[in-house]
Amino acid sequence: MSPFHAGNDSGSVSTITVYDLAPDCTADVVEVGANYHATVNGVVEYGVFVDLSDSVSGLVHESELQGSYRVGDSLIVRLEEIRDNGDLSFTEIQPEDYRTEVVEQDHGVAVADLDDAVGDTVHLEGEIVQIRQTGGPTIFQLRDATGVVPCAGFEEAGVRAYPDLAVGDLVRFVGVVERRNGSFQLEVERVESIEDPESVRADLDAALDEAAEPHDTEPLVEWPAFDQLRDDLAGVAKILRRAILDGRPIRMRHHADGDGMCASVPLQLALERYIAEVNEDPDAPRHLLRRLPSKAPFYEMEDVTRDLNFALEDRERHGQQLPLLLMLDNGSTEEDTPAYRTLAEYDIPIVVVDHHHPDPEAVEPYVEAHVNPYLHGEDYRITTGMMCVELARMIDPDLTDSVRHIPAVAGLCDRSRADAMDDYLALAAEAGYDEDDLDDVGEALDYAAFWLRYNDGTNLVNDVLGVDPAVRERHERLVELLASRAERDRDRQLDVALPHTEHGTLDNGAHLYRVDVENHAHRFTYPAPGKTTGAIHDRKVREHAGDPVITIGYGPDFAVLRSDGVRLDIPEMVTQLTDEHPGAGVSGGGHLVVGSIKFVSGRREEVLDALVEKMADAAIDEELRSTLLRE
Repeated sequence: MSPFHAGNDSGSVSTITVYDLAPDCTADVVEVGANYHATVNGVVEYGVFVDLSDSVSGLVHESELQGSYRVGDSLIVRLEEIRDNGDLSFTEIQPEDYRTEVVEQDHGVAVADLDDAVGDTVHLEGEIVQIRQTGGPTIFQLRDATGVVPCAGFEEAGVRAYPDLAVGDLVRFVGVVERRNGSFQLEVERVESIEDPESVRADLDAALDEAAEPHDTEPLVEWPAFDQLRDDLAGVAKILRRAILDGRPIRMRHHADGDGMCASVPLQLALERYIAEVNEDPDAPRHLLRRLPSKAPFYEMEDVTRDLNFALEDRERHGQQLPLLLMLDNGSTEEDTPAYRTLAEYDIPIVVVDHHHPDPEAVEPYVEAHVNPYLHGEDYRITTGMMCVELARMIDPDLTDSVRHIPAVAGLCDRSRADAMDDYLALAAEAGYDEDDLDDVGEALDYAAFWLRYNDGTNLVNDVLGVDPAVRERHERLVELLASRAERDRDRQLDVALPHTEHGTLDNGAHLYRVDVENHAHRFTYPAPGKTTGAIHDRKVREHAGDPVITIGYGPDFAVLRSDGVRLDIPEMVTQLTDEHPGAGVSGGGHLVVGSIKFVSGRREEVLDALVEKMADAAIDEELRSTLLRE
């Protein structure tokens, strides 16, 4: 090959251009009369067959050859004809001077546009977010700015293809787009490096950040107190959407009560829909999102150990990234920090949406985002269910009609005295629920949660909460059944517990009721000690309508507290008891009107007596009157 030099006016031979097609070029880029580098792929009596690229081939007839060739030899040809059937015919040329120009054909497609490329050879450019070895091919989950698609590389059955690739690498996969089981998959033919990966990564991050922006939804009700939280919730919505775009699994932990399920179920539906929207793998929602109930009002070491073990196994066996932890109706207290410190060793991000009295100094060093009404001068009356319905709508506004009744259920479950409760009840009424219906839904949720224990019971809980209008009749029958069973079991519990409930009057005028729920209530059945205490409390509130009431249900090493009309700062009481009674093992937390305390059994009487003394000094607050008085 002669070095390139330009022609001139002195009569020298002009330089011609010979095109060198990239391997993935198709016949769409060739033109009659143009010159090409070719490689012999077959020799026959009447000429030679040549390749211009992996998919562009044709014949040089013996009459058009200027020499003899063997398979693998190179030559330069001119395209003479493209026949109607697509066959190409060439003539060999031997120019004195020429310059080579490489031809790259842009076959790049986005994941969102694969529907128009089925059967085509294309290239996909993006980041590997998961690598899973199957008994056949290696499956690389590749994400670009528009979605995530499985790309199958095959070496031999069960053998890792492209072993140098790792999660987090930027790559260009070249292959054929196929449709499998209703979704798309790229059959990888080769891997190409990306020029200027830093620029590509920056562009990809910017595009994903833009795609992760939440929807700007109108709130379900006008509520100035709630408006302060909307920016915080929008920030969480963006974090969750970005995690899904990054292919990161999400583990959702929520308190296993009515408000916790009202928070988690709408969010689960919204996240599953978004995962399905951006992933071509139809199983992605099942693999990338798990909803897990927590019995304790904080993140227990038992739960975090189980979650971390599963996460590490999923990384080892399925090539998944370590998850994002989403805490709902839980996670704001110092008691959560041992679990958080464990996750910090693995750089697992944590997001908290809660309405229990927080300890931000203890929690926030470990969390990426923390939404809590107390951080804005509000309190528990803004329930987690109310917040998460709005959060779910920021992720998927199309859920609105299915979840508009849920904030009212959450408010009734947690006895919210918020000014907006009337508006939420009116919203639920538009969806066909009166207040009795909503109470029954909450009761049925608690009943189902008790028997489900550590199981999420997704399909059952969805039906009880009524998030699918298509099964409204089944929802109504199921709620009626479970709520009536809950009422029956609660009445049975009250029959045995009420005769053993002790009554007294505190110095501040509040009625105090105490009951040993360990020895004077059925164990291991519905309702649990906390719910039993609440049922006794509700009965006494009705008997003393207009008067403040406090109820303590206790066992060997715990006490459950309920208050009506008395401002109990339970987290502050726990702090004081811890300081004043060293060695008693006091811990716990809650709201102004409901909470729980733990202690060592040998110091029970001492702790309970000190607790009652603090209750006697608590202020009477008419704003904290029960919603029961409205009935």
